[in-house]
Amino acid sequence: MADSEAPHRLPLLLPDAIHQAIKPGTALLRLEITRSWEGLLDGAWWPRTRDIETGLPALISTLTEHLGPITRVRVDASAWNGLPGRLVIDAQVVHLDSDPVGDDTVLITRGHNVHFALLAVPPVTTADAAREAMARAVRADNITQAAQILIATTPEPEDGGAADPAARS
Repeated sequence: MADSEAPHRLPLLLPDAIHQAIKPGTALLRLEITRSWEGLLDGAWWPRTRDIETGLPALISTLTEHLGPITRVRVDASAWNGLPGRLVIDAQVVHLDSDPVGDDTVLITRGHNVHFALLAVPPVTTADAAREAMARAVRADNITQAAQILIATTPEPEDGGAADPAARS
């Protein structure tokens, strides 16, 4: 069989580069792909914007490079500034669905039945809190829901007078 006829096999291990920023100042992606599929989350994404048309293309391009074509993305529409029905990314149509998964989760579909659940770290999260949340999300033995990871890794606001004024009365 000629090389061009050989089936394309995706790597079992992703390169370390997938854990780095897609491009400086934009988004950060971490994935943990295991054969056991025991964890609740397959990875984490830290978009730097609530504009899905700005933030999603780099994520999809990177995922496609390492996992193969991405066909569908499900997000909670309330977490984004507008949600088109589809985007064309690298000449590939990616369908976007509004799903009440919560603004802390993005569901990615490759092909017809391979799904990945990513923790979506809010854009305003501090770098330290984002790194901590992403590290927890990619652990193969993680059984913590995305929302709970974000709560556990978000620092308490300092009481500098910004608290609810009604609480002071």
